[in-house]
Amino acid sequence: MCPNCGRELVLRPRRIVLGRMIEPQANVPGGRPWLIWVISFGVLSFVALAATFTIYQFYRATNTPMSFMSTLGSEFCQLLTYAPLTPLAFWFAIRHPIRRENWMIRALQYLAAGLVFSAAHLALRAATPYGYWDPKSHEWSSAIWNSHIHAFKVQWSALRREFLSAVVDDITGTFAPIVLVAHAVSYYRRFRERELRAAQLEGQLAKARLQTLKSQLQPHFLFNTLHSISSLMLTDVQAADRMMARLGDLLRMSLESAGTQITTLSRELEFVNCYLEIEKIRFADRLSVTLEIAPETLDASVPHLLLQPLVDNAVKHGISKRPAGGEIRITVTARNGELQLEVRDNGPGPSKHGVIPSSGLGLRITRDRLQSLYGQHQSVDLLTPEGGGTLTRVCIPFRVLSRDDAHDSAEAYQIPAAARRSKLAERFSAG
Repeated sequence: MCPNCGRELVLRPRRIVLGRMIEPQANVPGGRPWLIWVISFGVLSFVALAATFTIYQFYRATNTPMSFMSTLGSEFCQLLTYAPLTPLAFWFAIRHPIRRENWMIRALQYLAAGLVFSAAHLALRAATPYGYWDPKSHEWSSAIWNSHIHAFKVQWSALRREFLSAVVDDITGTFAPIVLVAHAVSYYRRFRERELRAAQLEGQLAKARLQTLKSQLQPHFLFNTLHSISSLMLTDVQAADRMMARLGDLLRMSLESAGTQITTLSRELEFVNCYLEIEKIRFADRLSVTLEIAPETLDASVPHLLLQPLVDNAVKHGISKRPAGGEIRITVTARNGELQLEVRDNGPGPSKHGVIPSSGLGLRITRDRLQSLYGQHQSVDLLTPEGGGTLTRVCIPFRVLSRDDAHDSAEAYQIPAAARRSKLAERFSAG
């Protein structure tokens, strides 16, 4: 779920094969295959350079001097030949991880892979001028190329001796650390993917909860509206017919925004205005509505069906209790990064012996929706202002929808955004 607009984020697809889920395989860090090659050559070059200075200083301290270039060549031929083999060993470990159920077969596979790794390293090093130390000529020589006669000549005995003396060091000192790093990367990526799937599941559950709460609100206001219509069917058929027509508009707007959780304040006011027109037909001159809307709040993002339950409570528990009718005042302001919406009526107010509006279904669902959308950064207060009546105040973070989101939401009602704002401005100025 997007924390700003409440919409579902794009989920990562997962493949299903024969009824079971296929875990996404861990890839090279960051999804860049060339990165392991760069890291391999960079790290080994640094290690070879550091080893060169260390060994050169050691030979100087033991009074058996060795030229710096010979030491440099020997160490680079010894260590840098691991570089082209490191990515291959890394990918092998990534694709064949050790788990509890396969540790025995994996141990044999890694032992065989370590032997192949050591043999490949020996072959690469044998091709360099520092392939092995020739005790006869007291110099470094290639094990497959004779520099004196300029011809290929494989020194099998030297290769066998070098392999037996270096295989343990190659496996334990180089191959095993590569495997450990690969497993660490693999487990880390699997951990991150599990976290991502858990977050996606939480988002889906939150979205389902919000949709359930909203679906409970829609029948609630529909039943209340039908009750208002039924009260006029036997006394004023023409008024009831007008109310049915406005109810049709209200249902159309509700269905067209069925999957919408977040909308703009201007569109929410349009929806509430449609509902209030139905109530005005019912109460005639007994109901007056005043809107005080700050212009900068018209594009603010608010939950869909936020104001309707508050207005419905004001009508049901305020205006309908006064024989002479009354007034509903809707005020929206923005201050200190907070959007404040107030719905006030001049009815009798909460009564200890009557029905308390805060216990109604509409307000309870509204509180639950705001808690799911904004957490602790919201509040719903039911107050008794001076002069009587009831004041319901809702405070949520002030956020403005982007142009694309605002355009998509405006198309839900099939009314251009500019025309909508102009239409609303006329109503507010008239109110």
